[in-house]
Amino acid sequence: MKKVGFIYDDVFLRHTPPGWHPENPDRLKGIINRLESSTFAKEVIHIRPKKATHDELAAVHSQGHIERVSNTREGYLDPDTYMSEGSYEAALYAAGAVIEAIHQIKQGEIERAFCAVRPPGHHAEHDRAMGFCLFNNVAVGARAAQREGFEKVLIIDFDVHHGNGTEHIFEEDPTVFYFSTHQYPHYPGTGGRNDRGKGPGEGFTMNIPLPAGTGDKEFKGIYNDVLKEVADEFRPDIVLVSAGYDIHIEDPLASLNVTNEGIMEIVRGINRSCQGVPIIYSLEGGYNIRALSTSVLITIEELLYD
Repeated sequence: MKKVGFIYDDVFLRHTPPGWHPENPDRLKGIINRLESSTFAKEVIHIRPKKATHDELAAVHSQGHIERVSNTREGYLDPDTYMSEGSYEAALYAAGAVIEAIHQIKQGEIERAFCAVRPPGHHAEHDRAMGFCLFNNVAVGARAAQREGFEKVLIIDFDVHHGNGTEHIFEEDPTVFYFSTHQYPHYPGTGGRNDRGKGPGEGFTMNIPLPAGTGDKEFKGIYNDVLKEVADEFRPDIVLVSAGYDIHIEDPLASLNVTNEGIMEIVRGINRSCQGVPIIYSLEGGYNIRALSTSVLITIEELLYD
């Protein structure tokens, strides 16, 4: 059994968009309730997140963006992205959760981690919030990992929406490989197959756009075969996963057909393609509470026992 950290704090519930908004506190409440009733709840190592510092955020975000988020108490930063009184604090801890997971791995306390955080992060660009995301949690984590000595970072993003922010932040960086599967065409309209990075980072981005209706068989092939080739060639020192469970067949915001078995195959594929490398999952999308909580439970079980 692996030593798996579960990073969570009730601070994430203080980010409160309007009641109709799909990215709401009930998402995490559902996950916590399912985990607490599971047979392996006591096997995970419960860890409180730290708060990301200004300098840690500034490693990937502009000063102007950090100030806009910190100075907005309530209102929309874009048509989808809402700030409430508790959002800035929650966003600091969401980015800090990934940093704390990296630190715990570096210290040998854990081998893998799941960060149950919100707001999510992968749409947040260098200089703006977007698509429910305030700060780019995984991107902030990637730079923190490099400061901890993990020189080569593989970011895997299986959210149904392309992680435009993550790709753009690292598209010229050959030390960070961005690997994304996503429904296409779909929001935000980025992530074409020919987008492979720029300049010294060319070839260190791999987008695999998928049509509506794609299901378990295709995902199993990608995450067991294609990803393994990428990992074998890139040889990462650490893996960060943008875990978006809106790929699930029951999710209301997309049209992929991944079942619970498909979620299991994706996680197993990541584990086995990146065998021996520390792996950290950070929650992104997933808007059907039952499907989301079940998917996270499957993920944690595979992290523990596979």
